[in-house]
Amino acid sequence: MDFEPPDINIPPGVTEPPKKYYINGKPVSVLAERIEYLDENGRLVTESLRDYSKKTLRKRFTSLDQFLGRWHGVERKAVIIEELEKEGLLLDPLAEEVGRDLDPFDLICYVAFDQPPLTRRERADSVRNRDIFSTYGEQSRAVLDALLQKYQDEGVTGLDDPRILKVLPFSAMGTPLELLNRFGGRSAFEKAVHELQTALYEKVA
Repeated sequence: MDFEPPDINIPPGVTEPPKKYYINGKPVSVLAERIEYLDENGRLVTESLRDYSKKTLRKRFTSLDQFLGRWHGVERKAVIIEELEKEGLLLDPLAEEVGRDLDPFDLICYVAFDQPPLTRRERADSVRNRDIFSTYGEQSRAVLDALLQKYQDEGVTGLDDPRILKVLPFSAMGTPLELLNRFGGRSAFEKAVHELQTALYEKVA
């Protein structure tokens, strides 16, 4: 079923146009941390952004275990994010309300299932403290350390996409091909990054 974007009323005094979001090509506006939309019976419903997001998530995942199973079951975490956005979850404005230092995993667990969140820094520091990449060479470790820092600073979910190697700081380390060859090729690079992602989302005491 296609998601019908909510009709947003602009509060008095708001003169600047709101930032636009798109779901299935349809524009959606979010104002004053609330949304208004018509339910299946044609009644106008007003909800806070957080309540709306929780309801949207719980329609997709009925339990925390179901969400965790899905999250840990896919290598490309961005796939889940894309699916949820198509179903009406607006992660960017939700992150602005809750806190941008949370990555999508913790944001979803916190909003939908009331789980205590960990910041990106806390997850990154946990990986650093465990020194899980001791078997890699110095040059490969430098790439993995930079990926971990990029996750901490920006919350990147597509760490295994080789195109990330075209931007700083990786572009200063060598060409994408040179960096992939440090790991023994693309498949070995992706394997290392998936190990990194697994370590990131292990429970942190």
